[in-house]
Order: sequence, then C-alpha cells, then structure tokens
Amino acid sequence: MKIIVPMAGLGKRMRPHTLTVPKPLVPIAGKPIVERLMEDIVQVCNESVDEIAYIISPAFGAAVEAKLKDIAARLGAVGTIHYQEEALGTAHAIMCAQSALSGKVVVAFADTLFKADFKLDTSHEGIIWVNQVEDPRQFGVVKIAADGHISEFHEKPQEFISDLAIIGIYYFKDGAYLKSELQYLLDNDIRDKGEYQLTNALENMKQKGTKFFPGRVTEWLDCGNKDATVYTNQRYLEFIKGQPLQAATAKITNSTIIQPCYIGENVVIENTVLGPHVSVGDNSHISGSVISNSIIQTNSQLRSVLLHNAMVGNHAVWNGRSRDLSVGDYNVITE
Repeated sequence: MKIIVPMAGLGKRMRPHTLTVPKPLVPIAGKPIVERLMEDIVQVCNESVDEIAYIISPAFGAAVEAKLKDIAARLGAVGTIHYQEEALGTAHAIMCAQSALSGKVVVAFADTLFKADFKLDTSHEGIIWVNQVEDPRQFGVVKIAADGHISEFHEKPQEFISDLAIIGIYYFKDGAYLKSELQYLLDNDIRDKGEYQLTNALENMKQKGTKFFPGRVTEWLDCGNKDATVYTNQRYLEFIKGQPLQAATAKITNSTIIQPCYIGENVVIENTVLGPHVSVGDNSHISGSVISNSIIQTNSQLRSVLLHNAMVGNHAVWNGRSRDLSVGDYNVITE
C-alpha cells in the first residue's frame, strides 16, 4: 500500500502561521496535521504502508523534507519527495508523484482530518471517503445506488442531490489505472475551471465500469483557517485524552491544568490556569496567565495573558491581556 499526499499549497487562509512552515506541519495536539492524517489512514488500512509520497512546493526546503521523511519512517514507511512547481489542479498534483502510482494507493489531500470506525476493504476497485454535511452546495458530493456503490458525482450542486460530501481521501486498487486516466486528462488538455481535476478522471473511470464505494467517516475536521484549526485541536485532544499528553521534562509550578491538554518537552508553566483544550509546544514558557481552547507552538513566551480561541506561533513573545487572535511566528507583543 502507498499513500500519496498532495500538499504543495501555500495555505494562505492560515497566514501568518504558514509564512514559515507549510500548513500540513502546523501542530494539532502536539503533532503536525499531516502526521495525524497519516496515522488515521494507517489505522483504517488492513495492510502495511510501504511508501508515503509527499507532493510539495520546492520552496518548502530541506528541513521540511527531512521532517516529512521522519513522519513516514515513524509509521514504518519510506518517505519520498515530489515537487509541484505550479498549481494546476488535483489531477496534476497527483501526477507529480507518478512513480508512486502502482498497486494499491490511497490519495489524501493534507488539509483535512477525520475519524472513522471502518476498516478499508481493499478488494473494492475504489473507495471515496465521504461525510454527511448540512449544506452540500459548497462541496463535491456523491449519490449512492441501491447496491451501495457511488452512482453519481456532482460538484457543488445548487439544488439538493445528496448531502454526502467528498472529504479529499481516496483509495484505488490499481494505481497504474488511475495514472493512465490522469495522463489522459493532461495529454488532451481536459480542464475544469482552468485546472486538471481528479473528479474528471473519477467520472471517466465510472463510465468505464469502475465501481467506487463510500467510506463514511464519523467526524470530518477542517484545518483551513485559525478558528477551524483551534477547533480541530480541541476535538483531537478529546479523542486522545486517555494517552499520556504531558512530557516528563515539563515543569509546572503553582498552576492548575484542566484536562485534556497537551504539554510538550521542556515547557515551563508558572502561576497559570491552563485548559481545557490547550496544546503547548516544546520549549515554551507561560506564566501568570489563564489560557483555554488554544494552540501555543514551540519556543514561545507568554506572560500575563488571558487567552481563549487563540493560536500563537513559534518563537513568539507576548506580554499582554485577553484577545481572540492569531499570532504568527517571531512576533513580539507588549501591552
């Protein structure tokens, strides 16, 4: 089994947090978004994952590439790096890792997380992860036939057709077949709104008799902007609250921790009420503060702050008072 992860986007809706790191490396409950996603996919697979192929921008740099390879290694796979130099759509992105398109393949776009209670049935020709949504007009949706396979694909239907939205994770039994269908789009310059789209290949495959089945997730979590990411952090802390979430090297003095919270290596917390639903990255120092439902990244210093629904980047320094805000890396705020 291979996993292909298109993640070359610049994450503009997450700025300033994506000015120094790609969005998939922003932490959720102490781990990068992409690592959480890979863990969840491996958990639903019925067989081992041999390769994780990351499709990134060349601008991400060697340090990011090394971190991605480390994530793959922790899951028992080889991490490979592939570049997408120009954003030309989902089909084009996947083809940037065409060397990985063989055998059984999962394609997972790294801007969403999920929870599921099913195991992947690799005997199916294809599976598309879906989730029921209240307003399907802003999503690609599928319609299900009586025998359970996907009978129709529709992109952002303005009239109700189905409320099962495609969440951006797909399984293909034959990666080479997918590769040939994507190549057909590129060779014949078949575009939708100026880009080469995976949905066009899926429709072509369906017309040729390929049967896709839905993989219904129990929860779908977005990491598209600050508020959504903070909420996803909250939900993940609830998912994993039975696990050890406080590093042995953390130093907590005269403080109250309201669980669940993640507290990283060498964190110092003094005279503070922390939680619930707070993640604090390695080497951060918090004193004289009250913080809930927030993400504090690594090497940051916060003193005398009252925070809720906040996201603070790496190497930030903040002395101040309450705000609902998003503070980027290396910012210094004094009030």
